Amino acid sequence: MASFSVVSNISSANAQANLVNTNVSLQRTITRLSSGLRINSSGDDAAGLAVANSHRSAQAVLTQGIRNANDGLSTLQIQDGALNNIATLLDRMSTLATQSASSSSFVNRDTLQLEFADVISEINREANVAGVSAAQAFSVFVSNNGADGVVSGAIDAADATDLGVNALDISTAAGAATAVSTIATAVGTLGEVQATIGTLQNRLQFAIGLAQSQVVNTKAAESRIRDANIAEESANMTKFSILTQSGVAAMAQANQQASAVLSLLR
Repeated sequence: MASFSVVSNISSANAQANLVNTNVSLQRTITRLSSGLRINSSGDDAAGLAVANSHRSAQAVLTQGIRNANDGLSTLQIQDGALNNIATLLDRMSTLATQSASSSSFVNRDTLQLEFADVISEINREANVAGVSAAQAFSVFVSNNGADGVVSGAIDAADATDLGVNALDISTAAGAATAVSTIATAVGTLGEVQATIGTLQNRLQFAIGLAQSQVVNTKAAESRIRDANIAEESANMTKFSILTQSGVAAMAQANQQASAVLSLLR
């Protein structure tokens, strides 16, 4: 049996409780719409936040890995350019040696030897400038996989000594003939160094492509967890706005109900 009371307004209390819940939901929806994020605090989705944060961390590692790989590519390109120049210098050495090796040649072999020595010095200079005057270990960290995240290789030296042409002398026909054969071997040795650098360049390009794909897919995975569904939240805001207005109206009616009890005392 229903009762009337001015001390406890149960209808108003119910309306207030519902209005509080609606207001909390409305504020959460407004926060999501204004930030664009479904998860704005740990309480919104604690488990989802942990997964989203792990995806974001992976993106940071992969993005820096791409920068590392591009820096490594720049270094390899500098070295590759120097090796191309050294190959041209070996061609010049081969030309000079061939010219001097001809016993019927009337050229001045001392003059040829002076240029020959200058070319050897230039090979050493360019090898030093490009950082290929000594064997080196090449290593670039490009992935968030600690075990398989490194592209590495060993690059042999390509100065005159390592190419075996530093002690050549073409001031005699016999020495020049020996130099022609030795330089041919040096060209092959240089080609092996260039092949190593070319292989590393290709590996880094493939690694960059994979890392970029992983960044995109990881970002998409994070977005599905962290980002707000704007269409859904817009509908929610409309719903909670209407519920707030109706809740205020219901609470006003509940308060008027208590006032109506006073008419019994007249």
